[in-house]
Amino acid sequence: MRALSRLAVAAAAIVTVTSGAAEARVERFPSGFHIEHIKTGDATLYVRVGGKGPAVVLLHGFGDTGDMWAPAAKALYKDHTVIVPDLRGMGLSSQPKGGYDKRTQGQDIAKVMDALKVDKADLVTHDIGNMVGYALAAQYPQRITKWVIIDAPLPGIGPWDEILKSPLLWHFNFRGPDVDRLVKGRERIYLDRFYNELSANPKAIDTATRNHYARLYARPGNMHYAFEQFATFNTKDRADNIEFQKTKLPMPVLALGADHSFGETQAVVMREVATNVQGGIIKNSGHWIMEEQPKQTVGLIKAFLDKK
Repeated sequence: MRALSRLAVAAAAIVTVTSGAAEARVERFPSGFHIEHIKTGDATLYVRVGGKGPAVVLLHGFGDTGDMWAPAAKALYKDHTVIVPDLRGMGLSSQPKGGYDKRTQGQDIAKVMDALKVDKADLVTHDIGNMVGYALAAQYPQRITKWVIIDAPLPGIGPWDEILKSPLLWHFNFRGPDVDRLVKGRERIYLDRFYNELSANPKAIDTATRNHYARLYARPGNMHYAFEQFATFNTKDRADNIEFQKTKLPMPVLALGADHSFGETQAVVMREVATNVQGGIIKNSGHWIMEEQPKQTVGLIKAFLDKK
């Protein structure tokens, strides 16, 4: 299968320098947004909320926080209520000792929706946000109206075992008693490895962006709990996803892969778990789609969510 033959390249995210000036910068959310601190049980999530109209929830992954979605929020908030949490243990959310399996985090997001009196929402996810998004949609399928899933696999689903063979995914198992000490004070160095190796054009992720996220991941405990996100991939997340997969998702799904990263394999994965899947490609981009190709990515998201 062409998509699987691409996988070795996709998962490894080969660095290819493309032409053009760097686009990335950390943008502000529109002035009408406000912050809510929403308790979801043992966690309190830092949530950006703004706009009006049908709700859309945007979930980030590792190497970013909810801040990554500011360009999308600007495009959506005039006709959507935009909800952007930081996942538990990441960004400015609290750091409970447990609950980093994606089933629990899917429940976190459902409780955020409850607190905001949002019954149903569209969903946009990237990286680990994809895994939380799947757990949310699988547990509460009636609450997710459309889903845009971007450039990351789902533990235990489709070609997962092949994906794990990529040498650039060493960080999936980077944890233990000494990893916090190894990375402490070197957060920028650690994150640079991913920005450089998993991008099509490392220069698109500028110094201000790198420093911004390095400061957030340097908050006491944040890198430790980022590692905890990975620790559940091949244990609870895998088992839960295999169970979730028994009932296919009904909502329309747009599965976007970056052409220098996950590519067409994103749609291959999603067709294992959903009945109505449209594929798509983000061109001239590696994994960091909102830093490398924000306008293109936002355009694809908005066109899908706006389609009747």
